[in-house]
Amino acid sequence: MKILVCITKAPDTTTKISFADNSSVFNEAGVQWIINPYDEWYALVRALELKEAGIATDIHLMTVGKTDTEPVIRKALALGGDEAVRIDTDSNDSYFVASQIADYVKANGYDLVLTGKESIDYNNGSMGAMLAELLDLPYITHVSKLELANGIVTVNREIEGGEETNTCPMPLVISCQKGMAEARIPNMRGIMAARTKPLKVVAPSNVETLTEIVQYEMPPQKTGVKMVDAENMDELVRLLHEEAKVL
Repeated sequence: MKILVCITKAPDTTTKISFADNSSVFNEAGVQWIINPYDEWYALVRALELKEAGIATDIHLMTVGKTDTEPVIRKALALGGDEAVRIDTDSNDSYFVASQIADYVKANGYDLVLTGKESIDYNNGSMGAMLAELLDLPYITHVSKLELANGIVTVNREIEGGEETNTCPMPLVISCQKGMAEARIPNMRGIMAARTKPLKVVAPSNVETLTEIVQYEMPPQKTGVKMVDAENMDELVRLLHEEAKVL
């Protein structure tokens, strides 16, 4: 069974974010890039567990990006991926990225495609759904547990007030979240082996980009906490009406 794990880079959460060109461009100077945690900790590690259990035979990694993404995908190979594919183009448009991956999957065939539930930079969580639609495959999102037996996938996902269980035959696309697996650290043997594992560079498909970034905007700075005397309920009511904001 072949599993494809979709990998994207993301800024380390400790990185100080800034923008350039009138806030229309993300300033990458000095940014420390990491594997998107939902892709690494949950999608990739669960795929590796399935291989270690003798269920999966091949774990392939895919990213859409330029050469600066290669250190990130090499780390994913160090964790245990068998080979990687980099589609040589860059875009922040979810449809464009999903289309690039879909074209490759159609040509190569996979039993299971795993993604993180979202990236920690844009947080839109739309790529997996678009990918499934383009592949005409079932899609289960926000999965916290995944089991495979006799070609049937059984998953658990959290819903409001509880948890639901779904079953679906392969192939399908799944997005993964916390609970799917435990994070791993690549060992020295894996790091050395990753240097020689295949990393294939593929030319991008001719796909239209549907969105563009006009401007970035930083969130407003947090203000100090206002303390209201317990006896001064009128002031509390006034503050709730006039100053409090629901985010």
